[in-house]
Amino acid sequence: MSYRLVIFDMDGTLTRPYLDFPKIREALGLPEPLLESLQALPPGPGRERAFALLSEFEHEAAQASELNEGAREILELLPRRGVASALVTRNSRRSVRTVTEKHALHFDTVVTREDAPAKPRPEPLWLICGRLAVPPAQALMVGDHEMDVQAGRNAGMHAALITNGDKPGDLDRIAPDHVFETPAGLLRLF
Repeated sequence: MSYRLVIFDMDGTLTRPYLDFPKIREALGLPEPLLESLQALPPGPGRERAFALLSEFEHEAAQASELNEGAREILELLPRRGVASALVTRNSRRSVRTVTEKHALHFDTVVTREDAPAKPRPEPLWLICGRLAVPPAQALMVGDHEMDVQAGRNAGMHAALITNGDKPGDLDRIAPDHVFETPAGLLRLF
């Protein structure tokens, strides 16, 4: 398959996993999925405080982020191969800016939770495809979570799972098109 667009998740995909979800859930007193639980809170000061606290956790983690193995190499290779790159994340725009500035990363477009409904919904991926004029069938969604693979499937895309050394036992159910330990594995596709 020849891809014209690769859409990357951020935390755990391009960067080594850096968010401490159990700590965040405990601080907010909310269950998984965390973002959906936050969005279900009634409008008002409590919801605003919860989102502000989540944003602070994300920003601090982004400041300490480290690139995953092969992330820089694949992001530098794609434009040389005529392939667009995008970032889609359930994180805030602020944390994305911190990561991209810290590591000098460039994408053709970026979509955060402020721009579209969160993954696994297909809308953020369709938004990216629309911005870059690439049909979903010619795009690859790359992420480290079942939710990323599901988002790709929901949008009509191929999907790659980054395992970070922890291959899930239910890989047949998740059914990604490609499985790599780190983003370095993607280099073989291009």
